[in-house]
Amino acid sequence: MSSETGLYELNIKGMVNMLSKAYITLIEKNIPFERFPSVMLWGPPGVGKSQGVREIAEAIEKYTKKKVVVTDVRLLLFNPVDLRGIPTANDDKTLAVWLKPSIFKMDEDSDTVNILFLDEISAAPSSVQAAAYQITLDRMVGEHKLPENCIVIAAGNRVTDKSAAYNMPKALANRLCHIEIKADVKAWHDWAVKNGVHEFVTGYIEYNSVALMQFEASEAALAFPTPRSWEMVSNILNFVSDNVDAVYPMLAGCLGNDRAEKFYVWAQLYKNMPSMESIFNGEEVSIPKAGELHIALRSAMVSYAGKHPIKEMIDNSIEFACRLPWAFRKQLLHDYYQIAVLQPILMENEVFKTALKESEK
Repeated sequence: MSSETGLYELNIKGMVNMLSKAYITLIEKNIPFERFPSVMLWGPPGVGKSQGVREIAEAIEKYTKKKVVVTDVRLLLFNPVDLRGIPTANDDKTLAVWLKPSIFKMDEDSDTVNILFLDEISAAPSSVQAAAYQITLDRMVGEHKLPENCIVIAAGNRVTDKSAAYNMPKALANRLCHIEIKADVKAWHDWAVKNGVHEFVTGYIEYNSVALMQFEASEAALAFPTPRSWEMVSNILNFVSDNVDAVYPMLAGCLGNDRAEKFYVWAQLYKNMPSMESIFNGEEVSIPKAGELHIALRSAMVSYAGKHPIKEMIDNSIEFACRLPWAFRKQLLHDYYQIAVLQPILMENEVFKTALKESEK
């Protein structure tokens, strides 16, 4: 799909899959990374560009068995000397030499792949941009050259995002491979389940999908919902407290007060949930009737299942799900399968095996 900028749009999952396959192919064919264009990722703040680069690293490591090291450079915080190095005199005091910047200290071993991620390139000062552009184009700055085992990926916000972004010179733009990242609810949901995002958050975004990304360049608000801010909310709930009343000011600090109030109302639904212990122990449990309660119930079951990967308990929960509408069971099984520790258990469950056969027809 083409965006207003004329670029092809991909969600994070699509971008990760495409670039991972490309880099893995280069590695398998022993083709130098310098023969492949440096990639420029465009997208609004918080859409998941940084997370996508980390997932690319994980995929390369998994399929090539090479060690992958990501050097994450936030250019907005850098000075030119951080990229070019500091000039000093040579041994006989006749010439100036440049001390190598820390970002160029990479493992050049053939069993290692380096990813240099130049983030916020469009917001960096012009002097820093100039050095960063030379890295993306020539894989070097001054006399410092990147090792052959280094992939270069840059990222930035669009000028239309009003995020201190500057237009990229056409001559430079023509030498990069540009990809625009868009928010995608289904792809984000699968990622969230795999990574243990809190049930209140996964349930709420399924219930109100437009809440995943509510960034408006024209708004003056400092806090607004993005995939990044929802991950921050999840971390607060997972690691500090899931008592929404106790942590509400922090939630509002991530989402903005108006959006946090709506999320607060949603979180109250979980007080009316059937006991997860009873469901997973196979006890008789009454089934809620309201549709939004079904969404909350499913997110709670997925979260509980990921923390209790015991075959009998998972089987009991699937048996309970069979008493609810077919769509509930289908999505529950889909979410269960996103969690790696549950996959062996599911492959021995008759309900799941039947659903899998149906999906393959």
